[in-house]
Amino acid sequence: MSSDSWLARATNAVPDATATWTGAFSEALQLRDVAEPLREAAVAGSLGDWTRLLTDVVVTSCKAMGWPAAAKGHKLDLLSQPGEEYLGIDVMAFPAQVPRTQAIPKWPMPIAVFELENVRERVAYSLWKVLCVRADLRVVFGYRSDWDQVRAMVRELEEDVIRGFPTEQWSSLGDQIVLVTGSRGEGDTFPHGYFKLWRLNVAKGRFEKM
Repeated sequence: MSSDSWLARATNAVPDATATWTGAFSEALQLRDVAEPLREAAVAGSLGDWTRLLTDVVVTSCKAMGWPAAAKGHKLDLLSQPGEEYLGIDVMAFPAQVPRTQAIPKWPMPIAVFELENVRERVAYSLWKVLCVRADLRVVFGYRSDWDQVRAMVRELEEDVIRGFPTEQWSSLGDQIVLVTGSRGEGDTFPHGYFKLWRLNVAKGRFEKM
């Protein structure tokens, strides 16, 4: 599906941004200039390169959605204060601009926030961090060497972060919270064997594979 198709879906009052963004993200991962370098970084455990390349992929996916995005190396002048990172968030995206006949707010609320983390102890912090931000879609990326470690990380995030909130607060977290886990891959074709997507089931307090 073309970027224009994703943009049409994203700006047509689609209530669930998760479904359209994950599709745009999957397409961006497969772009020729990023797919092989990102696969090599994942296999080699070159986490600095992994984070840098993946940041570019996330920004590309946001642009496909029609969302202006700010990130390191991607300066945004949409707000009154131009910048690359706002509120210490790795990638922050804003709704597609309204028609010129409508007033554009100087300080619009973000529509999506993304944190990319490759240090074990900081993935939980990144999840807590995005949960503290008001946005429709909140996404955290975490890297582990293999899928046993990935599954352990998911369980730790559920136990340490989500279940750290009183159960009566779970519904207030929102239902568009996504965890993207990356690893060295299982020998499958890139990117399917290298990335897994999980969505928080707020009723059960756990992440479920998408």
